[in-house]
Amino acid sequence: MGDARSSEVPLAVLQKRPASTAASPAPAPPPAAHGSDAGQQEKLAQNTASAASTAPTMGEFSTEYRGLPGSNGDDVKGVASSPASASTSVRKVSIVPLIFLIFYEVSGGPFGVEDSVGAAGPLLAIAGFLVLPVIWSIPEALITAELGTMFPENGGYVVWVASALGPYWGFQQGWMKWLSGVIDNALYPVLFLDYLKSAVPALGGGPPRAFAVLGLTAVLTLLNFRGLTVVGWVAICLGVFSVLPFFVMGLISLPKLRPARWLAVDLKNVDWNLYLNTLFWNLNYWDSISTLSGEVENPGKTLPKALFYAVVFVVVGYLYPLLAGTGAVPLDRSQWTDGYFSDLAKLLGGAWLMWWVQAAAALSNMGMFVAEMSSDSYQLLGMAERGMLPSFFARRSRYGTPLVGILFSASGVVLLSSMSFQEIVAAENFLYCFGMVLEFVAFVLLRVRRPDAPRPYRVPLGTAGCVAMLVPPTALIVVVLALSTLKVAMVSLGAVAVGLVLQPMLRLVEKKGWLRFDVNSELPDIGVGHAPAAAAAEDEAPAP
Repeated sequence: MGDARSSEVPLAVLQKRPASTAASPAPAPPPAAHGSDAGQQEKLAQNTASAASTAPTMGEFSTEYRGLPGSNGDDVKGVASSPASASTSVRKVSIVPLIFLIFYEVSGGPFGVEDSVGAAGPLLAIAGFLVLPVIWSIPEALITAELGTMFPENGGYVVWVASALGPYWGFQQGWMKWLSGVIDNALYPVLFLDYLKSAVPALGGGPPRAFAVLGLTAVLTLLNFRGLTVVGWVAICLGVFSVLPFFVMGLISLPKLRPARWLAVDLKNVDWNLYLNTLFWNLNYWDSISTLSGEVENPGKTLPKALFYAVVFVVVGYLYPLLAGTGAVPLDRSQWTDGYFSDLAKLLGGAWLMWWVQAAAALSNMGMFVAEMSSDSYQLLGMAERGMLPSFFARRSRYGTPLVGILFSASGVVLLSSMSFQEIVAAENFLYCFGMVLEFVAFVLLRVRRPDAPRPYRVPLGTAGCVAMLVPPTALIVVVLALSTLKVAMVSLGAVAVGLVLQPMLRLVEKKGWLRFDVNSELPDIGVGHAPAAAAAEDEAPAP
């Protein structure tokens, strides 16, 4: 993530910007709303006055999250103090656990990259893990660093899209990304059991496998219930254990390396669909960490640095074992499928290294599960805090975790765990691509419409440069979608259609007063007002 201009700084360094180029009048406090008492409104007014009195003058710098300049809360109704406010007393996530959470959101280790060699050979596989991070991973991480520090709250990319395109499209973003994440998470209990079934054949299918999926999901869900601090340190321990066997395997392979083997390629025999899907699946989801921004300690500094280190960690974690495996052993592309690294470990180091790699692979799936579930559940909490979902989604456990969001995400994992590996990967990639298009549009629109909004980190490019940066990843999205099968496309488009209908249905539920929808009063204005229909109807009624 290098510099584009000499006056800018790289992603690893926090770049403070003027909070505003001109003094602006303090936003007026929102009027009394349905369901809010006078004491709550007085508190809001005091908070607004306090923010205005401490606002920096021109030339000063600020990383405090105050909302967007020029917006106000006049149209925000149904404001309530959400249980999410309890998060202020919950221990925040520091940079080291955050790096490993990002690592598990995106990668979890080199498990699953073997298909890239089987599909295209060593040269294209190695080139893919060098080039695609530049085309996709770095732009996505840069966008996450800028918008994640601009909106450091648990809604993450939902809030970005809502601020730029309105609450309707913000909800669609949340629906597609949550569904994509849950589909992705359904992989990990299945893969975990696949690594164990050679030792325990009963786990290959039938009731024992079904009960094992339920039990494993329950145990990992409990880890998420206990809090992000627990999840973060679990991710660190699992990450170190998962990476170490490949480091050892690389050292053992050094005397056997033949660099000429890295150049093997047969362009007439390339499975482009498998090749691109494998690369894409292993190098995306950098934005998932944004839904945990509200739980991060000093997100303005911590999030950009963590993303920078995680990008380096992930790319090296893929290339190191690829270079070792393809350079030390004669090529047989038919052998390069999921799980082949354990066979390579046995060839290079013996049975002890093979068992270590298999154990690392199994535990890596656990790390990816808990990291993905954290992102999915906190996203639902963030949407509830913005009034997009019923307020019960904003409830937290005594550990500060989103209780309802965790239960919903775990239920989705159990329901989808019967899908095949290929169907899961293809479906999640399809939905993920749609969500990324909305993020790209939101990123550019916020640069154009809100150029003076406080951005603790700013991508070191102008608006035109940012648009140019997004051209290659957008082209990649088009290719991935074009290569999808008709079945995957129809199922995914059907899921998108559900979201298009679900949002108006929730607004109807709100209008009828069947469920309560609230906006967390502690969150600043993002230029999008959410007026619960019941409150709006009451306000529009003629005075007696």
